[in-house]
Amino acid sequence: MEIAVLDIKGKETGRKAKLSDAVFAIEPNDHAVYLDVKQYLANQRQGTHKAKERAEIAGSTRKIKKQKGTGTARAGSIKSPIFKGGGRVFGPRPRNYGFKLNKNLKRLARKSALSIKANDKAIMVVEDFSFDTPKTKNFIEVLKALGVESKKSLIVLGDSNKNVYLSSRNLKTSEVISSSELSTYKILNAKNIVFLEGSLEGIESKLS
Repeated sequence: MEIAVLDIKGKETGRKAKLSDAVFAIEPNDHAVYLDVKQYLANQRQGTHKAKERAEIAGSTRKIKKQKGTGTARAGSIKSPIFKGGGRVFGPRPRNYGFKLNKNLKRLARKSALSIKANDKAIMVVEDFSFDTPKTKNFIEVLKALGVESKKSLIVLGDSNKNVYLSSRNLKTSEVISSSELSTYKILNAKNIVFLEGSLEGIESKLS
């Protein structure tokens, strides 16, 4: 698969980038995509939730009424879950929601996500660029030239570029990452994906 390489003004440079069919043109595996996205979202959870159970509630330990003759159910502690202010039964405890997936499945999921975007014509390739200083205005001009300023976009750098990253940090609709940070969730969460030319080789060698 070949795609035209654009400059930062959105015009074709006359060159074409070759996208590997083994990465950008496979039959998507929906279940692999589902599992990888599920793992990503699970790993974002802090898992610090906690509710006090009856053993952790501060309260009197005396028997609150006699065992028989009251006409109501037996009650031995004010900390019982049936009373207001009592402990919670089977309340949430701190836990880790993460789970493991093997590398081959994660690789298949990312290739599937990239193939979905390629099939939807949502992938662009732009020649490598940089800024002398971090400036959001310059980054917005690039997005406007590419026609993605109003869409949720993901810009993938070949190497870490501090000035480009800092220039994009204030924008809610775009995210700049390096090729090593590419994940199935981020691919699917973006409306358009803009690859810098230098990022393609690393992505294809990692996934193919």
